[in-house]
Amino acid sequence: MRGKNKLQSQCRLCRWHGTQPTAAMHPIVRRCYSTIPDFAAAARTSSTPRAVRLRRRPARSTATQDAPSDATSDGLTPTELARYQRALAIGGLMGPDGREPTEAEWLARLNSRRTRLRGARSVVASDGTQNLRVVGQKIYLPNIIFRLVRNHTLSGKPYNPYEATFRVPQSVTKTDIRTYLAAVYGVQTTYIRTDNYISPLIHTHGRGLSRDSSRTFKRAVVGLVEPFYYPQAIEDMSTAERDAHEKFVTSTYQVDTQKQFMLKTVFRATKKNSKDWVWRGEFTTQRGTILQRIAEQRVLRE
Repeated sequence: MRGKNKLQSQCRLCRWHGTQPTAAMHPIVRRCYSTIPDFAAAARTSSTPRAVRLRRRPARSTATQDAPSDATSDGLTPTELARYQRALAIGGLMGPDGREPTEAEWLARLNSRRTRLRGARSVVASDGTQNLRVVGQKIYLPNIIFRLVRNHTLSGKPYNPYEATFRVPQSVTKTDIRTYLAAVYGVQTTYIRTDNYISPLIHTHGRGLSRDSSRTFKRAVVGLVEPFYYPQAIEDMSTAERDAHEKFVTSTYQVDTQKQFMLKTVFRATKKNSKDWVWRGEFTTQRGTILQRIAEQRVLRE
């Protein structure tokens, strides 16, 4: 009888507690993880690391390709299903009435906790209505930068709009990423996968081996509930669209003016007897100096 006789007019939390929803009890409408579209579930499955997908595949399975989504009919991922079965085996899900929740009910309780509003509680007013009141102190965002970049798409494969890729500081955790996107932009995430990129060792003058900090970063691949379509890449544009795009960028951001300014700055810094000119010594490996020395020796020889 699992999954039967569900009241569609009630939210999952109300069905679990056996109460009827009211407008005062639900001032904020939130979308739970189990209600993600099929495309988002398929994107979550396809982004799973290959080693994890091979480990989850049955030993006697002869399938050569993975299914669009590995979630169950109730929306549980293999990890959530294993967690539910372990808690069920040790008796950790039994309620006061001796009843154990179904998979859908357990997932609804888990999602309600995931999407809860932290730092707030429900307060009953004098007229009997329930309102949310902030009980914690204000926490200001740290000085960190989330840089949105394009997803890595294989050649011949379509762009996945249910994923977003960020470059974040190495000190940021998955919980920080999920909280930051939900609190600042209202973006609900289904999964977060992170990996660190370490720059190679390079030789620097006077310091030996060191790493370039600008090439060391953490990448976060975030699964989205709602699709996000990144602007079209320049490589995918036609000739007319590319010319119009370059014209717009040049006129809006004054690209030509910046190039002329850079050329003037370099010329001013390298011209002899200028304010910023620096003598580099008699012996140097610059091409102009070498040619000048060759010409002088030729004149003396002749």
